[in-house]
Amino acid sequence: MRVAVVGGGSIGLAIAWRTAQGGAQVVVHDPEPGSGASRVAAGMIAPVTESHYGEAALTPFMAASADAWPGFARELEAASGLPVGLRDVPTVVVGIEDGDRAEVERQTELYRQTSRGVEVLNGRAARRVEPLLSHRVRSGVLALEDRAVDPRAVHAALLVAAERAGVRFALEAVDDLGALDADQVVIAAGCGSASFGLPVRPVRGVVLRLRAARDQAVPRTTVRGYVKGHSVYIVTRENGEVVIGATSDERGFDRTTGTAGAAHDLLRWSIELVPEIAEYHLDEVSVGFRPGTPDNLPLIGRLDARTIAATGHYRNGIALIPATTSAVDALLRGEDATGITAFDPARFGTRGVEGGPESAAPQSAHAERRFDAPSPRSFEGRVEPREEPFSGPPDTRVPGGSDSSSADAYEEES
Repeated sequence: MRVAVVGGGSIGLAIAWRTAQGGAQVVVHDPEPGSGASRVAAGMIAPVTESHYGEAALTPFMAASADAWPGFARELEAASGLPVGLRDVPTVVVGIEDGDRAEVERQTELYRQTSRGVEVLNGRAARRVEPLLSHRVRSGVLALEDRAVDPRAVHAALLVAAERAGVRFALEAVDDLGALDADQVVIAAGCGSASFGLPVRPVRGVVLRLRAARDQAVPRTTVRGYVKGHSVYIVTRENGEVVIGATSDERGFDRTTGTAGAAHDLLRWSIELVPEIAEYHLDEVSVGFRPGTPDNLPLIGRLDARTIAATGHYRNGIALIPATTSAVDALLRGEDATGITAFDPARFGTRGVEGGPESAAPQSAHAERRFDAPSPRSFEGRVEPREEPFSGPPDTRVPGGSDSSSADAYEEES
Protein backbone atom coordinates (compact mmCIF):
# COMPACT_ATOMS: atom_id res chain seq x y z
CA MET A 1 0.00 0.00 0.00
CA ARG A 2 1.21 3.50 -0.86
CA VAL A 3 0.33 6.16 1.71
CA ALA A 4 0.74 9.92 1.44
CA VAL A 5 0.74 11.87 4.70
CA VAL A 6 0.09 15.58 4.21
CA GLY A 7 1.74 17.38 7.10
CA GLY A 8 5.09 16.84 8.82
CA GLY A 9 4.18 17.83 12.36
CA SER A 10 4.33 15.31 15.17
CA ILE A 11 0.91 13.80 14.42
CA GLY A 12 1.77 13.30 10.74
CA LEU A 13 5.21 11.90 11.47
CA ALA A 14 3.91 9.47 14.09
CA ILE A 15 1.30 8.16 11.63
CA ALA A 16 3.92 7.86 8.90
CA TRP A 17 6.32 6.00 11.20
CA ARG A 18 3.69 3.56 12.43
CA THR A 19 2.35 2.94 8.92
CA ALA A 20 5.83 2.31 7.51
CA GLN A 21 6.49 -0.16 10.31
CA GLY A 22 3.55 -2.14 8.96
CA GLY A 23 5.16 -2.41 5.52
CA ALA A 24 3.51 0.45 3.65
CA GLN A 25 5.38 2.78 1.31
CA VAL A 26 4.96 6.16 2.96
CA VAL A 27 5.71 9.68 1.74
CA VAL A 28 5.33 12.73 4.00
CA HIS A 29 4.51 15.93 2.12
CA ASP A 30 5.54 19.12 3.93
CA PRO A 31 7.76 21.99 2.76
CA GLU A 32 9.17 22.44 6.28
CA PRO A 33 8.46 19.56 8.70
CA GLY A 34 8.09 20.68 12.29
CA SER A 35 7.62 24.37 11.55
CA GLY A 36 4.06 24.50 12.90
CA ALA A 37 2.42 23.99 16.29
CA SER A 38 4.69 21.03 17.18
CA ARG A 39 7.63 23.38 17.63
CA VAL A 40 5.79 25.76 19.95
CA ALA A 41 3.74 23.34 22.07
CA ALA A 42 4.46 23.04 25.79
CA GLY A 43 4.03 19.26 25.83
CA MET A 44 1.57 18.72 28.67
CA ILE A 45 0.04 15.24 28.73
CA ALA A 46 -2.86 16.20 30.94
CA PRO A 47 -5.97 14.01 30.88
CA VAL A 48 -7.11 15.77 34.06
CA THR A 49 -6.12 19.43 33.81
CA GLU A 50 -6.82 19.67 30.07
CA SER A 51 -10.44 18.73 30.78
CA HIS A 52 -12.85 21.49 29.81
CA TYR A 53 -16.58 21.90 30.20
CA GLY A 54 -18.42 20.98 27.01
CA GLU A 55 -15.66 18.61 25.85
CA ALA A 56 -16.59 15.46 27.77
CA ALA A 57 -16.42 13.37 24.59
CA LEU A 58 -12.65 13.91 24.55
CA THR A 59 -12.03 12.59 28.09
CA PRO A 60 -11.74 8.81 27.38
CA PHE A 61 -9.61 9.39 24.29
CA MET A 62 -7.28 11.70 26.24
CA ALA A 63 -7.06 9.14 29.05
CA ALA A 64 -6.21 6.30 26.66
CA SER A 65 -3.56 8.40 24.94
CA ALA A 66 -2.00 9.51 28.23
CA ASP A 67 -1.81 5.92 29.42
CA ALA A 68 -0.15 4.89 26.15
CA TRP A 69 2.51 7.62 26.31
CA PRO A 70 5.15 5.84 28.45
CA GLY A 71 5.21 2.81 26.15
CA PHE A 72 5.10 5.02 23.06
CA ALA A 73 8.02 7.08 24.38
CA ARG A 74 10.14 3.99 25.07
CA GLU A 75 9.44 2.61 21.61
CA LEU A 76 10.24 5.94 19.94
CA GLU A 77 13.49 6.36 21.89
CA ALA A 78 14.56 2.83 20.94
CA ALA A 79 13.72 3.40 17.27
CA SER A 80 15.45 6.78 17.03
CA GLY A 81 18.22 6.59 19.62
CA LEU A 82 17.09 10.00 20.92
CA PRO A 83 15.48 11.02 24.22
CA VAL A 84 12.01 12.57 24.12
CA GLY A 85 12.05 14.21 27.56
CA LEU A 86 9.04 12.43 29.06
CA ARG A 87 8.69 13.58 32.69
CA ASP A 88 6.58 11.58 35.10
CA VAL A 89 5.50 14.62 37.12
CA PRO A 90 2.04 15.73 38.21
CA THR A 91 0.30 19.07 37.78
CA VAL A 92 -0.60 21.39 40.63
CA VAL A 93 -3.37 23.94 39.97
CA VAL A 94 -3.57 27.01 42.19
CA GLY A 95 -5.15 30.45 42.39
CA ILE A 96 -3.92 33.72 43.85
CA GLU A 97 -6.99 35.83 44.69
CA ASP A 98 -10.44 34.85 45.96
CA GLY A 99 -11.93 34.74 42.47
CA ASP A 100 -9.00 32.66 41.23
CA ARG A 101 -9.42 30.16 44.05
CA ALA A 102 -13.12 29.93 43.26
CA GLU A 103 -12.24 29.07 39.69
CA VAL A 104 -9.87 26.33 40.86
CA GLU A 105 -12.68 24.90 42.99
CA ARG A 106 -15.02 24.97 39.99
CA GLN A 107 -12.44 23.19 37.83
CA THR A 108 -11.84 20.62 40.57
CA GLU A 109 -15.40 19.33 40.18
CA LEU A 110 -14.68 18.74 36.49
CA TYR A 111 -11.34 17.10 37.23
CA ARG A 112 -13.03 14.63 39.58
CA GLN A 113 -15.31 13.52 36.75
CA THR A 114 -12.28 12.09 34.94
CA SER A 115 -12.05 9.35 37.63
CA ARG A 116 -8.29 9.83 37.85
CA GLY A 117 -6.01 10.79 40.75
CA VAL A 118 -7.03 14.22 42.10
CA GLU A 119 -6.19 15.61 45.54
CA VAL A 120 -7.32 18.89 47.12
CA LEU A 121 -4.49 20.69 48.96
CA ASN A 122 -4.28 23.45 51.55
CA GLY A 123 -1.57 26.09 51.19
CA ARG A 124 1.10 24.23 53.15
CA ALA A 125 0.42 20.97 51.31
CA ALA A 126 0.54 22.76 47.95
CA ARG A 127 3.98 24.17 48.78
CA ARG A 128 5.20 20.79 49.93
CA VAL A 129 4.34 19.49 46.48
CA GLU A 130 5.81 22.57 44.78
CA PRO A 131 8.10 24.56 47.14
CA LEU A 132 8.57 27.42 44.68
CA LEU A 133 4.91 28.45 44.82
CA SER A 134 4.18 31.92 46.17
CA HIS A 135 3.13 32.26 49.81
CA ARG A 136 -0.02 33.92 48.49
CA VAL A 137 -1.21 30.47 47.40
CA ARG A 138 -3.77 29.33 50.00
CA SER A 139 -5.02 26.13 48.34
CA GLY A 140 -4.74 24.04 45.22
CA VAL A 141 -5.49 20.74 43.53
CA LEU A 142 -3.00 18.05 42.52
CA ALA A 143 -3.50 15.99 39.34
CA LEU A 144 -1.33 12.97 40.06
CA GLU A 145 -1.63 11.30 36.66
CA ASP A 146 -0.62 14.21 34.42
CA ARG A 147 2.77 14.08 32.68
CA ALA A 148 4.83 16.27 30.35
CA VAL A 149 7.10 15.70 27.37
CA ASP A 150 9.43 17.87 25.26
CA PRO A 151 7.63 18.38 21.91
CA ARG A 152 10.76 19.48 20.06
CA ALA A 153 12.59 16.37 21.21
CA VAL A 154 9.60 14.24 20.22
CA HIS A 155 9.55 15.73 16.74
CA ALA A 156 13.29 15.23 16.27
CA ALA A 157 12.98 11.60 17.36
CA LEU A 158 10.01 11.03 15.06
CA LEU A 159 11.96 12.37 12.09
CA VAL A 160 14.79 9.90 12.71
CA ALA A 161 12.46 6.98 13.48
CA ALA A 162 10.39 7.63 10.36
CA GLU A 163 13.46 7.82 8.12
CA ARG A 164 14.84 4.60 9.60
CA ALA A 165 11.49 2.91 8.93
CA GLY A 166 11.73 3.88 5.26
CA VAL A 167 9.52 6.97 5.15
CA ARG A 168 10.39 9.36 2.34
CA PHE A 169 9.95 13.13 2.49
CA ALA A 170 8.67 15.41 -0.26
CA LEU A 171 9.57 18.95 0.82
CA GLU A 172 6.70 20.58 -1.02
CA ALA A 173 3.25 21.96 -0.41
CA VAL A 174 0.24 19.97 -1.61
CA ASP A 175 -2.49 21.76 -3.55
CA ASP A 176 -4.30 18.80 -5.11
CA LEU A 177 -4.82 15.62 -3.09
CA GLY A 178 -6.05 13.84 -6.19
CA ALA A 179 -2.67 14.30 -7.85
CA LEU A 180 -0.81 12.44 -5.09
CA ASP A 181 0.54 9.07 -6.19
CA ALA A 182 -0.96 7.12 -3.30
CA ASP A 183 -3.60 4.54 -2.49
CA GLN A 184 -4.44 6.29 0.78
CA VAL A 185 -4.03 9.92 1.88
CA VAL A 186 -3.90 11.17 5.48
CA ILE A 187 -4.51 14.88 6.10
CA ALA A 188 -2.49 15.85 9.19
CA ALA A 189 -1.66 19.41 8.21
CA GLY A 190 -2.83 21.26 11.32
CA CYS A 191 -4.16 24.70 10.43
CA GLY A 192 -3.20 24.03 6.80
CA SER A 193 -5.94 21.39 6.67
CA ALA A 194 -8.42 24.22 6.05
CA SER A 195 -7.12 24.47 2.47
CA PHE A 196 -8.70 21.06 1.82
CA GLY A 197 -12.14 22.17 2.94
CA LEU A 198 -11.90 21.01 6.56
CA PRO A 199 -13.36 23.26 9.31
CA VAL A 200 -10.07 24.12 11.01
CA ARG A 201 -9.20 27.59 12.29
CA PRO A 202 -5.92 29.00 13.65
CA VAL A 203 -5.90 29.89 17.37
CA ARG A 204 -2.84 31.97 18.07
CA GLY A 205 -0.79 31.48 21.24
CA VAL A 206 2.41 33.02 22.60
CA VAL A 207 4.89 30.84 24.49
CA LEU A 208 7.98 31.94 26.44
CA ARG A 209 11.05 29.79 26.97
CA LEU A 210 13.25 30.73 29.92
CA ARG A 211 16.49 29.26 31.20
CA ALA A 212 17.51 28.78 34.82
CA ALA A 213 21.16 29.14 35.80
CA ARG A 214 23.08 26.05 36.87
CA ASP A 215 22.40 26.44 40.58
CA GLN A 216 18.89 27.93 40.37
CA ALA A 217 15.83 26.10 41.62
CA VAL A 218 13.14 25.28 39.05
CA PRO A 219 9.58 24.02 39.55
CA ARG A 220 9.53 20.27 40.06
CA THR A 221 5.90 19.93 38.90
CA THR A 222 3.87 21.42 36.08
CA VAL A 223 2.16 24.48 37.54
CA ARG A 224 -1.17 25.76 36.29
CA GLY A 225 -2.68 28.79 37.88
CA TYR A 226 -5.16 31.61 37.78
CA VAL A 227 -4.00 35.16 38.44
CA LYS A 228 -6.69 37.85 38.57
CA GLY A 229 -8.84 35.81 36.23
CA HIS A 230 -6.06 34.94 33.79
CA SER A 231 -4.79 31.39 33.32
CA VAL A 232 -1.14 30.48 32.88
CA TYR A 233 0.92 27.29 32.81
CA ILE A 234 4.57 26.64 33.72
CA VAL A 235 6.30 23.50 32.43
CA THR A 236 9.87 22.53 33.37
CA ARG A 237 12.26 20.47 31.25
CA GLU A 238 15.01 18.26 32.64
CA ASN A 239 17.68 20.57 31.20
CA GLY A 240 16.49 23.61 33.16
CA GLU A 241 14.31 25.11 30.45
CA VAL A 242 11.03 26.57 31.74
CA VAL A 243 8.14 26.99 29.31
CA ILE A 244 5.37 29.50 30.04
CA GLY A 245 2.17 29.97 28.10
CA ALA A 246 -1.61 30.28 28.02
CA THR A 247 -2.38 33.27 25.81
CA SER A 248 -4.76 32.70 22.91
CA ASP A 249 -6.61 34.81 20.40
CA GLU A 250 -8.54 34.15 17.23
CA ARG A 251 -7.30 36.74 14.77
CA GLY A 252 -6.21 34.31 12.10
CA PHE A 253 -2.61 34.47 10.96
CA ASP A 254 -2.39 38.26 11.41
CA ARG A 255 0.65 38.11 13.71
CA THR A 256 3.41 35.56 13.55
CA THR A 257 5.67 37.22 16.13
CA GLY A 258 5.21 37.65 19.87
CA THR A 259 4.30 41.08 21.20
CA ALA A 260 5.87 42.83 24.17
CA GLY A 261 2.45 42.98 25.82
CA ALA A 262 1.86 39.23 25.58
CA ALA A 263 5.32 38.47 26.95
CA HIS A 264 4.81 40.99 29.77
CA ASP A 265 1.48 39.47 30.76
CA LEU A 266 2.82 35.89 30.80
CA LEU A 267 5.83 36.90 32.88
CA ARG A 268 3.73 38.93 35.32
CA TRP A 269 1.21 36.14 35.86
CA SER A 270 3.81 33.40 36.19
CA ILE A 271 5.94 35.42 38.64
CA GLU A 272 2.84 35.92 40.81
CA LEU A 273 2.64 32.12 41.05
CA VAL A 274 6.36 31.27 41.15
CA PRO A 275 8.46 34.33 42.17
CA GLU A 276 11.73 32.57 41.29
CA ILE A 277 10.84 32.96 37.60
CA ALA A 278 11.86 36.63 37.82
CA GLU A 279 15.49 35.45 38.10
CA TYR A 280 15.51 33.27 34.98
CA HIS A 281 16.97 34.25 31.62
CA LEU A 282 14.44 34.83 28.82
CA ASP A 283 15.60 32.71 25.88
CA GLU A 284 12.78 32.81 23.37
CA VAL A 285 9.38 34.25 22.57
CA SER A 286 7.53 32.12 20.01
CA VAL A 287 4.10 32.07 18.42
CA GLY A 288 2.12 29.01 17.42
CA PHE A 289 -1.25 28.46 15.78
CA ARG A 290 -3.32 25.70 17.33
CA PRO A 291 -5.67 24.01 14.86
CA GLY A 292 -9.12 24.41 16.37
CA THR A 293 -12.48 23.13 15.14
CA PRO A 294 -15.99 24.55 15.72
CA ASP A 295 -16.52 22.30 18.78
CA ASN A 296 -12.81 22.15 19.78
CA LEU A 297 -12.73 18.37 19.23
CA PRO A 298 -10.32 16.84 16.71
CA LEU A 299 -11.18 15.59 13.23
CA ILE A 300 -10.23 11.91 13.09
CA GLY A 301 -11.89 9.60 10.60
CA ARG A 302 -12.53 8.83 6.98
CA LEU A 303 -13.57 11.56 4.58
CA ASP A 304 -13.94 9.10 1.71
CA ALA A 305 -12.62 5.74 0.62
CA ARG A 306 -9.16 7.17 -0.03
CA THR A 307 -8.81 10.02 2.45
CA ILE A 308 -8.50 10.12 6.24
CA ALA A 309 -8.47 13.23 8.46
CA ALA A 310 -6.17 13.40 11.50
CA THR A 311 -6.17 17.07 12.37
CA GLY A 312 -7.84 19.79 14.45
CA HIS A 313 -6.31 18.67 17.76
CA TYR A 314 -6.37 22.24 19.15
CA ARG A 315 -4.62 22.30 22.58
CA ASN A 316 -3.90 18.56 22.70
CA GLY A 317 -1.86 17.65 19.64
CA ILE A 318 1.13 16.31 21.57
CA ALA A 319 -0.96 14.55 24.20
CA LEU A 320 -3.05 12.78 21.56
CA ILE A 321 -0.19 11.46 19.41
CA PRO A 322 -0.42 7.80 20.55
CA ALA A 323 -4.21 7.54 20.41
CA THR A 324 -4.51 9.31 17.05
CA THR A 325 -1.73 7.19 15.58
CA SER A 326 -3.43 3.97 16.68
CA ALA A 327 -6.81 5.09 15.31
CA VAL A 328 -5.45 6.09 11.90
CA ASP A 329 -3.32 2.95 11.68
CA ALA A 330 -6.48 0.87 12.20
CA LEU A 331 -8.35 2.79 9.49
CA LEU A 332 -5.49 2.35 7.03
CA ARG A 333 -5.52 -1.40 7.70
CA GLY A 334 -9.24 -1.53 6.99
CA GLU A 335 -10.22 -2.12 10.61
CA ASP A 336 -12.61 -0.37 12.97
CA ALA A 337 -10.98 2.49 14.85
CA THR A 338 -12.43 2.56 18.34
CA GLY A 339 -13.20 5.59 20.47
CA ILE A 340 -13.40 8.15 17.66
CA THR A 341 -17.14 8.43 17.01
CA ALA A 342 -17.27 11.95 18.45
CA PHE A 343 -14.41 13.05 16.18
CA ASP A 344 -15.96 11.92 12.87
CA PRO A 345 -15.54 14.77 10.36
CA ALA A 346 -19.07 13.99 9.13
CA ARG A 347 -20.46 15.84 12.18
CA PHE A 348 -19.84 19.04 10.22
CA GLY A 349 -21.24 17.63 6.99
CA THR A 350 -17.73 16.94 5.71
CA ARG A 351 -17.68 14.21 3.06
CA GLY A 352 -14.97 14.15 0.44
CA VAL A 353 -12.33 16.88 0.34
CA GLU A 354 -11.36 19.72 -1.91
CA GLY A 355 -8.62 18.59 -4.24
CA GLY A 356 -9.60 14.92 -3.90
CA PRO A 357 -10.60 12.59 -6.73
CA GLU A 358 -14.21 12.94 -7.85
CA SER A 359 -14.76 9.19 -7.60
CA ALA A 360 -13.75 9.03 -3.94
CA ALA A 361 -17.04 10.12 -2.34
CA PRO A 362 -18.40 6.67 -1.29
CA GLN A 363 -17.10 5.48 2.05
CA SER A 364 -15.70 2.06 2.67
CA ALA A 365 -18.04 -0.22 4.59
CA HIS A 366 -15.89 -0.44 7.70
CA ALA A 367 -15.78 3.34 8.05
CA GLU A 368 -19.46 3.40 9.01
CA ARG A 369 -19.05 1.06 12.00
CA ARG A 370 -17.68 2.86 15.02
CA PHE A 371 -17.62 2.26 18.75
CA ASP A 372 -17.21 4.56 21.75
CA ALA A 373 -15.09 2.59 24.22
CA PRO A 374 -11.28 2.81 24.07
CA SER A 375 -9.71 -0.40 22.82
CA PRO A 376 -7.34 -2.22 25.21
CA ARG A 377 -5.61 -3.66 22.15
CA SER A 378 -4.98 -0.23 20.62
CA PHE A 379 -3.88 1.49 23.85
CA GLU A 380 -1.68 -0.81 25.87
CA GLY A 381 -1.08 -0.21 29.56
CA ARG A 382 -2.47 1.97 32.30
CA VAL A 383 -0.69 4.68 34.24
CA GLU A 384 2.60 3.28 35.45
CA PRO A 385 3.03 3.48 39.24
CA ARG A 386 5.23 6.15 40.76
CA GLU A 387 7.53 5.48 43.66
CA GLU A 388 6.12 8.06 46.08
CA PRO A 389 7.89 10.98 44.37
CA PHE A 390 6.47 13.62 46.73
CA SER A 391 6.95 12.01 50.14
CA GLY A 392 10.03 13.93 51.22
CA PRO A 393 11.86 17.25 50.78
CA PRO A 394 12.19 17.81 47.04
CA ASP A 395 15.22 18.49 44.94
CA THR A 396 14.28 21.42 42.71
CA ARG A 397 17.75 22.11 41.37
CA VAL A 398 18.84 22.42 37.80
CA PRO A 399 21.05 19.30 37.42
CA GLY A 400 24.56 19.92 38.71
CA GLY A 401 23.67 22.73 41.09
CA SER A 402 22.92 23.01 44.81
CA ASP A 403 19.39 23.20 46.16
CA SER A 404 18.50 26.82 46.78
CA SER A 405 15.23 26.09 48.57
CA SER A 406 14.64 25.06 52.16
CA ALA A 407 11.75 22.85 53.24
CA ASP A 408 11.69 24.63 56.60
CA ALA A 409 10.62 27.84 54.92
CA TYR A 410 7.28 26.33 53.97
CA GLU A 411 6.16 24.85 57.26
CA GLU A 412 3.67 27.54 58.26
CA GLU A 413 -0.02 26.83 57.70
CA SER A 414 -1.91 29.00 55.24
